[in-house]
Amino acid sequence: MSRVSRDLPEVIPVFPLAGALLLPHGNLPLNIFEPRYLAMVEDAMNGAKMIGMVQPRPGEQDKPTPALYDIGCAGVITEHAPTDDGRILITLTGLSRFELSQELSCTTPYRQVMADFEPFAEDRERPGNGQSLAARDAFIGRLQAFLHAVGLDADWDAIAATPDDLLVNAVAMICPFGPAEKQALLECTTVDERADTMIALMDFALAGGDDGGAVN
Repeated sequence: MSRVSRDLPEVIPVFPLAGALLLPHGNLPLNIFEPRYLAMVEDAMNGAKMIGMVQPRPGEQDKPTPALYDIGCAGVITEHAPTDDGRILITLTGLSRFELSQELSCTTPYRQVMADFEPFAEDRERPGNGQSLAARDAFIGRLQAFLHAVGLDADWDAIAATPDDLLVNAVAMICPFGPAEKQALLECTTVDERADTMIALMDFALAGGDDGGAVN
């Protein structure tokens, strides 16, 4: 496993993927098979090992070059496993969110952007030393009800031992919310705001709500 770098390059490759949420210190497994993204991973492995995850804007997912949200999250490749059939299995470990300040005109088959990390300096805090959750018990209680409703289980002993910021980010990444909801969670400024947003989404799902994509 590679050591996560703290260097933040000004230019990073981006992987536009609807519904994929990467948050600081979270781990996102990816199955890479398209030629352009295979090239992106190999180039990243020969450089900073960094890739930016960013979602296409609504209605843009099926376009060859979809318009992107302004905020994404950069991660470092911490696991890299080529397969016999030409795919690459990687894990990205979230490092910091970024603002997409400019997309570059480039000759690579994948897209590259100028990334501004400055607005999210708190993302680089040491894992587990981040913000505390004001109502942890309420959050976990709602999470239990939601996971039961969607037929998922969890290691509750591990959850009890997980620091607040890591817990909230991990839950946000794995819960089956739609792309717009994932983007809202990405853009939350505090752990309490992210937890409150998730509670609202879980309550909506538990009440049987359907707005056309809140929960997949």
